[in-house]
Amino acid sequence: MNLCASLSSTSFPNLNRCFRFSKPLVSFPSSHGLLSLFCPKNSPAIAASITTDAMSAEPVKPKNKDPWLVVGLGNPGKKYAGTRHNVGFELVDAIAEAEGIPMSSVSFKALFGKGVIGDAPVILAKPQTFMNLSGESVGAIVSYYKIPLKQVLLVFDDLDLPFGKLRLLPKGGHGGHNGMKSIISHFKGSSDFPRLRIGIGRPPGKMDPVAFVMRPFTKQEREELNFTFQKGVEAVRVLLLEGFNKSATFVNTAKKIEQIG
Repeated sequence: MNLCASLSSTSFPNLNRCFRFSKPLVSFPSSHGLLSLFCPKNSPAIAASITTDAMSAEPVKPKNKDPWLVVGLGNPGKKYAGTRHNVGFELVDAIAEAEGIPMSSVSFKALFGKGVIGDAPVILAKPQTFMNLSGESVGAIVSYYKIPLKQVLLVFDDLDLPFGKLRLLPKGGHGGHNGMKSIISHFKGSSDFPRLRIGIGRPPGKMDPVAFVMRPFTKQEREELNFTFQKGVEAVRVLLLEGFNKSATFVNTAKKIEQIG
């Protein structure tokens, strides 16, 4: 009888199980192991054995993850591009560029993109309804994809934060921001969703806040803001891949850690 064929049909016991030793005295290979010692790699006996094992194994199905929705708030059109009220749009653009997620389609009244960050599915959106009606777009996306509110991140400008500072919070009120008012209204009053606020500073002197948020940034402010966006992109990565607490620590305490170092 052919040696390979004989080995392929023989079942070798694990002799270590027959006696009670504190440690295995000898490690006996399985029949597949012996086949690999005596038979060539292209042996029909090995091919048949491997094929049988592969067919009998149950396929492992990956668990489906709920997508994250990251929404930047702003106003559409060239008139508002680059203004303080549109920093939410700009940070989402920075995320899309860094992660290679195209934002070329229009869906749910928003510029829209789908992709992954690490192994986390993500939807990026910039509502095109104008700021005060942002909830129409965001509410439709959340409803259609059945996204849990804890995985809806809103990114927007904040007058009450120093310029260029980020603050990540798990929930909260609208803080007078009309875009957030609209979204909370469409969520039936619920504000239990995370938000990443981007500080744009206070208006100088007695300037009307409405006029201030529609102003573009100075050259120096723009340079500082680029660093803010880099940090914001990293904060979103940490949020999606490592959880809210780690991202909040990175965002909210990073400056103190840098000063200590």
